[in-house]
Amino acid sequence: MVEHERRGPVDLVTWGFSRVAMWLPAVIVAIMVYEVIMRYLFGKPTLWVNEASLWMAGMVYMFSGLYSMQQRSHIRIFILYDVVSRPIRRTFDVISTLFITLFCIAVIWGGFGEAYAKFMRWERFGTAWDPPIPATMKPLILITLVIVTIQAISNLIMDWNDDPESHNVMDDIDLDIEEVKRAQAAAAAKAK
Repeated sequence: MVEHERRGPVDLVTWGFSRVAMWLPAVIVAIMVYEVIMRYLFGKPTLWVNEASLWMAGMVYMFSGLYSMQQRSHIRIFILYDVVSRPIRRTFDVISTLFITLFCIAVIWGGFGEAYAKFMRWERFGTAWDPPIPATMKPLILITLVIVTIQAISNLIMDWNDDPESHNVMDDIDLDIEEVKRAQAAAAAKAK
């Protein structure tokens, strides 16, 4: 995959979060390997690996969505988008950005009280290790949604005057046409 270029400070912030999201799965795998070794080789299971992996996986999920927004890899119905004129495409972009913004504002508005309460009482997970997953993840969800909103608006502004992209079926197929032609020519030469 070729990354979309980073343009502006919002993209740089999102890019930073994406790098955390890219490294955390390796950390999750490493601590799970540690758990397996400790549990099955030494008979001393850990208290913290399961909750820590859940905690980090939640962060990966959120940061990956943010990265997806920055890369413009969210769902867009190209069959409609590609056949309309540039002004209508801009209208589609404004409408989708408006819906993303309204959704994020609604979730932030509805979840702020609970996230604030969990953070202020430093609510814990309720297990033997008892990490503060609710106290950290609820506010992090809202913070991520704020950044998603800012990223969506930034994408709209940055892409406003860009040349329109065109898409075709072959964009979704990971196939080297020249390699296929060479293979067909070789097969035809063998058949003779």
